[in-house]
Amino acid sequence: MNSKKSILLVEDDRVDAMTVKRALKEIQVTNQVHVAVDGEKALQFLKDPQQEQPCIILLDLNMPKMNGIEFLKITKKDAELQKIPVIVLTTSKQDQDKVDSFCLGVAGYMVKPVDYQQFVKIMKTIDLYWTLSELP
Repeated sequence: MNSKKSILLVEDDRVDAMTVKRALKEIQVTNQVHVAVDGEKALQFLKDPQQEQPCIILLDLNMPKMNGIEFLKITKKDAELQKIPVIVLTTSKQDQDKVDSFCLGVAGYMVKPVDYQQFVKIMKTIDLYWTLSELP
């Protein structure tokens, strides 16, 4: 990532969270990764004045309490939070989830592959894009 700010991973599956961290480490992304297990915890993190805003949010959609779409509806209405780029990283291949996500302003929608090497390629793509992007 082109920033030394942290990455916020919103993911309820511990194995998937470890896979994201492992893939980021493998591609030498050194940004600290904060994990929130649902949308509510992610909002608590983002609203905490002690925490610096992350450079990017990697968001799962299927989570308990507050799912990814509900999280997006709240964050994209918030003037402070709406500027943080969000990449959906999910197992959902549902067209409606894709449409809803893009209507709510996500920067990308990636389906988690089962194969680890394919997962690493997705993380490389996300890293390359955000390394080259000029953010406000």
